[in-house]
Amino acid sequence: MNIVLHQPEIPANTGNIGRTCVATGTVLHLIEPLGFSLSEKAIKRAGMDYWEHLDVRRYMNFQEFLEKNPNAKIWMATTKAKHVYSDVKYGPDDYIMFGKESAGIPEEILVDYEDTCVRIPMLDKIRSLNLSNSVSIVLYEALRQNDFAGMKTEGELHRLQWKE
Repeated sequence: MNIVLHQPEIPANTGNIGRTCVATGTVLHLIEPLGFSLSEKAIKRAGMDYWEHLDVRRYMNFQEFLEKNPNAKIWMATTKAKHVYSDVKYGPDDYIMFGKESAGIPEEILVDYEDTCVRIPMLDKIRSLNLSNSVSIVLYEALRQNDFAGMKTEGELHRLQWKE
């Protein structure tokens, strides 16, 4: 699975998303310009000591991203979508793209992806959810649809044992 952030602005969001990507074996693609430096303490704090394990790829712009990922099936997460994120079928190698916190994915990009635009349902009292929360919601639905392939799905207690 792949998460794409188009021009993210807030380092803590990107750090949290990076940590989620490490936990799920997901590649993180960052399309510039970024609103921060990847060396900032906020990213490392949000990603904690997991950032070094992250498979992160950077692109100068959306065109370069497309050129380097020519066969990518891209789902565009946007509040402007006609489809709900849980009503589509995600493949194990799909890309889920999110826009910057202040404006989302530019409409100039969205118009070419009408059939693969998805939204998270919410009341109309707010414009959108936090970016890192949105990534988690959609990513985990995509992973669920693919049976959490390769992921640990059972936990163990540290000191005690589960009662049978």
